[in-house]
Amino acid sequence: MTIYGLIDCNAFYCSCQKAFDARLKRLPVVVLSNNDGCAIARSSEAKHLGIKMGDPWHLIRDQKKLGEVKWFSSNYPLYADMSRRVYQVLTEYTPKVEPYSIDEMFLDLSGLSGSLSERCETIRSRVEQITKIPTCIGWGASKTIAKLANYIAKDRPELEGLCDLTDDRVRERYYRNLPISEIWGVGRRLVPRLNSVGIRTIEQFVKADPAQVRQIMTMTGVRLQAELRGVSCLELSEMADVRKGLASTRSFGRPITCFSEMAEAVAGFAVRVTEKLRAEKLDAGHVSVFVQTNIHQRSNGWYANQASITCAPTQDALTMIGIVTRLLRTIWRDGYRYSKAGVQLNDLAPCGRQSSLFDKPHEQTSALMTAMDTLNRRYGRETVRPAATGVVRSWRPRQDMLSPRYTTELSEITEVRSF
Repeated sequence: MTIYGLIDCNAFYCSCQKAFDARLKRLPVVVLSNNDGCAIARSSEAKHLGIKMGDPWHLIRDQKKLGEVKWFSSNYPLYADMSRRVYQVLTEYTPKVEPYSIDEMFLDLSGLSGSLSERCETIRSRVEQITKIPTCIGWGASKTIAKLANYIAKDRPELEGLCDLTDDRVRERYYRNLPISEIWGVGRRLVPRLNSVGIRTIEQFVKADPAQVRQIMTMTGVRLQAELRGVSCLELSEMADVRKGLASTRSFGRPITCFSEMAEAVAGFAVRVTEKLRAEKLDAGHVSVFVQTNIHQRSNGWYANQASITCAPTQDALTMIGIVTRLLRTIWRDGYRYSKAGVQLNDLAPCGRQSSLFDKPHEQTSALMTAMDTLNRRYGRETVRPAATGVVRSWRPRQDMLSPRYTTELSEITEVRSF
């Protein structure tokens, strides 16, 4: 019998911060979005204080009841590396692991000897022992059931982080009381449509006429219905699907008003997205650049525009800098205070393709890119970068409360001293 599990790291960004500072263990912790804008992760202690997802930091930071809250700027290099460490632990205990997001991974629990509850408890304990990240695990006969079981494990403290939905009778009991909004893939726009035909609970969704479900949700809904009935329609994949697009966008720490600074910014975005392309062995054949002012400050004049071009497939940073700079010149307008910009790549495909008989992909600069990537992996991101990305870059996003990159930057690792 096929059994899927889903492991989810609890308040992952906050847990990463707590993993390296024992003083934070029982304190409320909040991680903020880019530019220290709003709350995007909250520890359980912070949730109990009433802090909600999306709460603007500048509006809540001075509230007296939040005096003990520890605020952190987003530290994505740290979070990505901690996710990798969790993945490595999981591969020791299950034959297949499929990363679903930075803090969620599907597990193949089929055919494992012994009690699944004991196996999953061992996995949770080992992950917390090695990475200091607390988790919850749910499992069942399909990925959709595993996702639901994980939600139940997190929502019900009495289950102690584990939920088994392999038994039909146990599943039916939960289905009877859970709203359809808890089904993986049923978004807010679909809920009213399902409610209008009398489908409000998961039990009602499972028992509904498949033809009616298909009319509302197309074949996706029919597959979800089958999955919730215990028929697996979504296989576990150890290989990620080929990306359809890549983007690097940022809000700036202060408004940009001169072209040279904006050119530095988009050059930096170009370097970042081509780094991702090379890591995934992809080329991009279509490039877009956009700029915009602050939509909430229209009194200073509002402007937004974007430009695109189809190009010879490339993953070369220097070539991409030239493309995005030319695109930027076509949409730049003096006199505005730009707050955000970005680079978007599309038409992605495995590297090495030729757009014409005369193309010779990567011949000129592939060695340079390889050297740059090697140095940056060894000594930290942006150790080596093109001069076009700037030196001072005072417009970069605010990160006034950034913690050290404990696991990815040698100069910032934790020091252990003897006394």
